[in-house]
Amino acid sequence: MYTTTADGWLHRPAMRPNAAINLICFSHAGGAASTFRSWPAGLPSWLELWAIQLPGRNSRWLEAPIPTIPAIVDALIPVLLPYLRRPCAFFGHSMGAVLASEVAHALLKRGSFAPQHLFVSGSRPPHVPGLETDLHALPDNEFINEIDRRYGGVPAEILNSPDMLALLIPVLRAEFAALETFQPAKRAALPCPISAFGGAQDPLVPRSHLEAWRDQTDSLFRIRVFPGSHFYMNSQLDALLRNITATLTPMLTNQEQTAVTA
Repeated sequence: MYTTTADGWLHRPAMRPNAAINLICFSHAGGAASTFRSWPAGLPSWLELWAIQLPGRNSRWLEAPIPTIPAIVDALIPVLLPYLRRPCAFFGHSMGAVLASEVAHALLKRGSFAPQHLFVSGSRPPHVPGLETDLHALPDNEFINEIDRRYGGVPAEILNSPDMLALLIPVLRAEFAALETFQPAKRAALPCPISAFGGAQDPLVPRSHLEAWRDQTDSLFRIRVFPGSHFYMNSQLDALLRNITATLTPMLTNQEQTAVTA
């Protein structure tokens, strides 16, 4: 059963009250919690997925986007804390990878519950310069066309609809501005393992950008590159979810493994 918290921040595509681990998911710029709606079908019953819905996206389209990455993180921390008492892992794609990483750093700084594994996908670490110029200050037509050129996936019905573009562009512009102007201070590496995923044909996130996440952890680090471009998950979702499941399985205790397989 698909459920949403009263404040709209967290969406749960499938209720799993006996799950042992929460998987908290952060979508790309302009994306929404619905990005992860089909994921539970490919995940084991011991994983319960919760997806973040930022202001300005989908069901929260009437709310103004939050203008900076630190402000988004500050808003997310109190929302997430009740869901971190169960062991958890974070997954973030593109802008979502930066948010997931920054939330993990903020939790660590506060001495709060932190993720036991961080999955970053289709993203460079925020301290690594991008390969192309910033987008957020471009005129509307150039802005949306450049997003479509770089990332792909803007549906033709949106590109050809002034009304839909009028709703989409302010949110996208605000989120790209937040991402492109973000310059985090140097800080300690995270204690949790990091898995960096990407698409083999993604021109914006080459393997060297995935490798750059290695310095962000004092624990285990690994890379997995899938066939496809920036949104490789569209064609490689089954393989991605198998990889996530295999990575998180050791988080289960022997007792929990017995319970979920009985």
